[in-house]
Amino acid sequence: MHIRRARRSDVEEIVAMLADDDLGAQREAPGDPAYLRAFEAIDADPGQLLVVAERDGEVVGTLQLTFIPGLSRRGATRALVEGVRVRSDQRGGGLGATLMEWAVEESRRRGCALVQFTSDASRTRAHRFYERLGFEATHLGFKLPL
Repeated sequence: MHIRRARRSDVEEIVAMLADDDLGAQREAPGDPAYLRAFEAIDADPGQLLVVAERDGEVVGTLQLTFIPGLSRRGATRALVEGVRVRSDQRGGGLGATLMEWAVEESRRRGCALVQFTSDASRTRAHRFYERLGFEATHLGFKLPL
């Protein structure tokens, strides 16, 4: 398996993975041109890194890292992980763990003090997965849809 920066040509496959679960099916709209505009903004921003995992030339996983400089924690930079997905036919084989381990190492390489993310409260299996990787549920998150 190979992890690389996503390309515009990967967007359709990334969106398909984002839409391939109960929550994603409700909020994603494959084929919407908004995804290409979003990709262009992400790709142009040095604080963003959208990656895909390839196996045998096929996109089988994805995640996005956002690097957030801050004043707290002595001016620490945080890495925010978003949109972790593994193609449904590839789940259960360790690809998600490999993606997250890669994200942690990339964050460390870029000088981040911590890696954080949110996970929908209903994703209890995902929570157990992240705990097995050493992440701790230390905070309560809040969102306000706009």
